[in-house]
Amino acid sequence: MSDSSNPNVSLPTLKVGVRELVERLAVHRMLGAAPRAELEWLAAHGELRPFKPGDQMAQYAEIRQSLGIVLSGHFAIFVDHGAGPHKVMEWSGGDVTGLLPYSRMSKPIGDVVIDEAGDMLTVSRDYFPEMIRQCPAITTLLVHLMVDRARHFRSSELQDEKMLSLGKLAAGLAHELNNPASAAARSAKLLAEGLAEAEAAAQALGAARLSETELAAIDKARRACVTAPPSALAPLERADREEAFAEWLEAHGADSNAAASLAETAVTLQGLDTLAAMLDGQTLNTALRWVAAGCTTRALASEVERAATRIHTLVGAIKRFAYMDRVQVPEPIDLEQGLSDSVTMLLHKARRKSVSLNLQLEPELPRVRAIGGDLNQIWTNLLDNALDAVPELGHVSVSAARHMNSVIVRVIDDGTGIAPEIRDRMFDPFVTSKPVGQGTGLGLDIARQLVRRNDGDIEVESRPGRTEFRVTLPVASDDGAR
Repeated sequence: MSDSSNPNVSLPTLKVGVRELVERLAVHRMLGAAPRAELEWLAAHGELRPFKPGDQMAQYAEIRQSLGIVLSGHFAIFVDHGAGPHKVMEWSGGDVTGLLPYSRMSKPIGDVVIDEAGDMLTVSRDYFPEMIRQCPAITTLLVHLMVDRARHFRSSELQDEKMLSLGKLAAGLAHELNNPASAAARSAKLLAEGLAEAEAAAQALGAARLSETELAAIDKARRACVTAPPSALAPLERADREEAFAEWLEAHGADSNAAASLAETAVTLQGLDTLAAMLDGQTLNTALRWVAAGCTTRALASEVERAATRIHTLVGAIKRFAYMDRVQVPEPIDLEQGLSDSVTMLLHKARRKSVSLNLQLEPELPRVRAIGGDLNQIWTNLLDNALDAVPELGHVSVSAARHMNSVIVRVIDDGTGIAPEIRDRMFDPFVTSKPVGQGTGLGLDIARQLVRRNDGDIEVESRPGRTEFRVTLPVASDDGAR
């Protein structure tokens, strides 16, 4: 094998007669049905080249600049768009690879791995103009192949971008789910302890043999536990309130440990004064113990409920975002739900940078006819790019409003803007302003493909301090009269 450091090494050729090559081409799965005169032209203008396991095809100038008609053997191309290398296409005897007539491919898009020795007939791109004139049947076949191959690679790129997006979202969602899950587990454990304390306090209260009037006063104090404080308290205000309760409890010979629980409720010092006027000594302490235990258990139960609700909300957003168990076909789509879910999925990233992420939707926004999974992929790509572009404490806004028979979704950020040198090429594949390893350059290309697949349009305006992407989608016919 030749030195792999040289990008223009020469691949060996095999000396074979034209007649033998024509016979091999005649049984070629893809080109064998072409007129014999055209097969003879290929045999006369091509070079038969062997390949074996271990060869790096991309290093050979002949392969990079030629049509390759595979006669035997097997090899595959692996592409890495950031999610790890994976096989996107393979060839064996009867296939065609390399450059094709009218193709704009200028360089290999992946690494070719040979796993079975074989040979191929290569036709230099220098002969393409003549081949188009002399071999119309073969040219037609190759053009169809080029369209199929482009579709295949586009599909692979879309899948890669989806996997990258899901990977990013999964990392953030693991953190988002961990917080409420940890809170629920912690509160549930404390709740078990609180219930035991509440039972013990209830037994002690029952043994005190209180009058109905005294029990009614205690119950009134406990019912305050279901009410939040009159207004949201700042940390310092909460600390002052807790300190005041602790001082009151100590002054009345009660357990000051109940101060933290009482401070989180609407219980007031005046209310405690009323209770203290009816009870004294150990009876007051027992009553306050029972009230505090009730406040604690209610607060912990509410915390478990809030945590479980947060988890339920996130799981619901994931399911809707991925359109699990749904066939990927156009249907009337609720943009409000999709945009809300997309924002929810990326809130973790906004929080890490202390970025303000706002969603503003026009009331009674009409539905659009589209593939739901496509739209969520579009919103994710645009939001992810916007969050990358803004600095710490930056701002990203998402809005949607009707305009005639369309809905326009805007994603606006106050980042540095798109560099002038890539502004005209930003929708081209593999163009990115992100550092190496942080972007594939496929996000906007994929977004444009998906917008067009759903009969929409995407535009951008950018300057330092303000970049706006606009996605226009047609209103679903059954919502057109709204």
